[in-house]
Amino acid sequence: MNMKTFSLKKEDVNRQWYVVDATDKVLGRLATKIADRIRGKDKATYTPHTDGGDYVIVINASKVKVTGSKYEDKKYYSHSLYPGGLKTKTFRELNETNPEKIIFEAVKGMLPKNKLNKSIIKKLRVFDGDDHGHDAQQPIEWEPKV
Repeated sequence: MNMKTFSLKKEDVNRQWYVVDATDKVLGRLATKIADRIRGKDKATYTPHTDGGDYVIVINASKVKVTGSKYEDKKYYSHSLYPGGLKTKTFRELNETNPEKIIFEAVKGMLPKNKLNKSIIKKLRVFDGDDHGHDAQQPIEWEPKV
């Protein structure tokens, strides 16, 4: 028996575009499904060292849900790298000002911290409203089971 191990090459990748409506979806459960899709883990051709994932467009980012008391208690931190430069925002504050960042950061945290990270996260597009401007790519409606 002479079995060969399959290894996906970057020129053999077939990418699709998917659009997800984040309305009333739980943030963490939605982010894991999106991370798997943009990484390519849901495909039979998954290869860890190759970026074989699809593009995902998320719409209605401000309508995402969180469980428990995270709406008021969950905090997002940023630092200016100067002394005393720590800035803190709650989920509610960030959802009012920049809701796209909430989903982007949740998905980014679920990706591997390696050289593929930057190319994988570029396949995620997050929008606050219904209009995403990617009609030319003919995205497929995707309803992840969360």
